[in-house]
Amino acid sequence: MSDQTGLTIWGRRSAFNVQKVMWLIGELDIPHTHIDAGGDAGGLDTPEFRAMNPHGRVPVIRDAARDGGGTVIWESHTILRYLAAVYGKESFWHDDPAARSRDECWMDWSATALQPAFLSGLFWGYYRTPEDRRDWTAIRVKQDACAQYMRVLDAELADRPYLSGDRLGLADIPAGACLFRYFGMGLDYPEVPNVQAWFARLQERPAYRAHVMLPFDNLYGRLAF
Repeated sequence: MSDQTGLTIWGRRSAFNVQKVMWLIGELDIPHTHIDAGGDAGGLDTPEFRAMNPHGRVPVIRDAARDGGGTVIWESHTILRYLAAVYGKESFWHDDPAARSRDECWMDWSATALQPAFLSGLFWGYYRTPEDRRDWTAIRVKQDACAQYMRVLDAELADRPYLSGDRLGLADIPAGACLFRYFGMGLDYPEVPNVQAWFARLQERPAYRAHVMLPFDNLYGRLAF
């Protein structure tokens, strides 16, 4: 049952895109209701869910406190921007478009470069594919791409503790959410001390531990959601 007065989020907690949103909800300490959806929980093909998101994907949020309860948003980065603008103006949102764009550049880069190489490429191709079905040529290509992207991040983090600057911001959420699985799935990775120091700082945050640092061994060799 969705919350008729506050924020409701649909999605399974093991889903990477859901974790990004849950992490920000945790950082902002937004009261919310979580409804398990997708994977074993199902529910994505019901008329009610398709009315919210015609693509049948998670995460989806409904903010019943806004516009008479009719504010429904899908696509994880759009949700992140919305939550930051509505609930995080003191910490995660800049009214100045130029300042805001510095975070959004990294968000979009994560969506178009890092996440396809890591999540849909390396993580799926290696970790979620049964051993006898792995394409090691394709895996090495994605591994090299991820290593290159980690070196880019390492250079960027040489002079600041977070991608967003002196404190955690929207730029950190999409890329930072990759790190727990990237460093923990058992493949070699490059020497990136600044990224690893950033990862250590993220692990000190209660919201990151609660929503991103979740066991994922149940996904090993499992192609189905």
